[in-house]
Amino acid sequence: MSDLLRAPAEIKYAEELDWLESVDDNPKPFSWRLSPKMVRLFILGSERSDGLDREIPQKWFGDRSFVERSIVTLASDRGLLLIGDPGTGKSWLAELLAAAICRNSTLVVQGTAGTTEDHIKYSWNVSMVIAKGQSRESMIPSPIMTAMETGAIGRFEELTRSTSDVQDALISILSEKYISVPELDSDNSDNIVFAKPGFSIIATANSRDRGVNDLSSALKRRFNFVRIPVVGNKKSEAEIVRFRTEELLRRHQIELDVPPTLLDVLLESFADLRASAAAAASDDEKLESALSTAEQIGVLEDAILHSNFFGERALTARTLASSLVGSLARRAPEDLAILNKYLHGVIEPRSKEEGGSWPEFLEGGRDAIATLS
Repeated sequence: MSDLLRAPAEIKYAEELDWLESVDDNPKPFSWRLSPKMVRLFILGSERSDGLDREIPQKWFGDRSFVERSIVTLASDRGLLLIGDPGTGKSWLAELLAAAICRNSTLVVQGTAGTTEDHIKYSWNVSMVIAKGQSRESMIPSPIMTAMETGAIGRFEELTRSTSDVQDALISILSEKYISVPELDSDNSDNIVFAKPGFSIIATANSRDRGVNDLSSALKRRFNFVRIPVVGNKKSEAEIVRFRTEELLRRHQIELDVPPTLLDVLLESFADLRASAAAAASDDEKLESALSTAEQIGVLEDAILHSNFFGERALTARTLASSLVGSLARRAPEDLAILNKYLHGVIEPRSKEEGGSWPEFLEGGRDAIATLS
């Protein structure tokens, strides 16, 4: 695992999954590797009342009901659509679900304007077709078809980013649970690929993409919707940021202290900016950033890496402010003006009243804005 830039969840947590499977005596749907109870426990972490001999850490931070509804959906014959704002952990939840259920989270199709029907069905190895003709051997199955053939979970990221033709191709897959291959001889059973028990699809969609390529009513009926809200609880968001930060430090083998006071500064800053965006009268008065938890993690990671490679191997409020401005100022001069107003209107009074890390944070933010202006 150490030679992988980013190991998928089934590899990263392989030992933990093996152990859970060895002690799991609960009923399992289809060919699932873990029971629904153990899938939930793997994702949300164990509690003392679970009576396990070891602690299972929490990996996704959110309401238990969202995870349970997702698991129940995958145990049915319907697809699962995780929808929410950017940075709410939809893709991470989808990966954890696939890893726990079938130990393969890599059967992924990425939805874009360039995604075609071939990406969710099949294509052909041209050289083999020229040499031997069209056959199952010369066919290149898509990740979704592979999931069907193996009874696994297929994932479709950013579903609303793909065109309506591509979305419509999913309807027959979700309804009929097979893909026909008209290029092959109809007298041969190889011209239809049937899904095996356990097959399902987890799709994700950003609620901010509404109107890009809206889902048809027919496709909506094939999915159970689970809406993942923005994390509004400061404690939960702090746990998410801390969890991701610890992963970053381990992955890069960085020994660097992240003072809790600076984590509070980051959380408070994002809370302030979100409140300001909510009160803004127009989009021009809002930062282009969604101010998601994922972007908050990105700001902290940037500051940590900068401190490790170019600083004094200790995170400072100045570096954190510089990272925040550099990450969130995407439009010039609009975003710079919004951040400058925030520093003068909110941070400057706070630094005078509370002191602590705020004066240094204010100074670092001003210097970063001056550099970018």
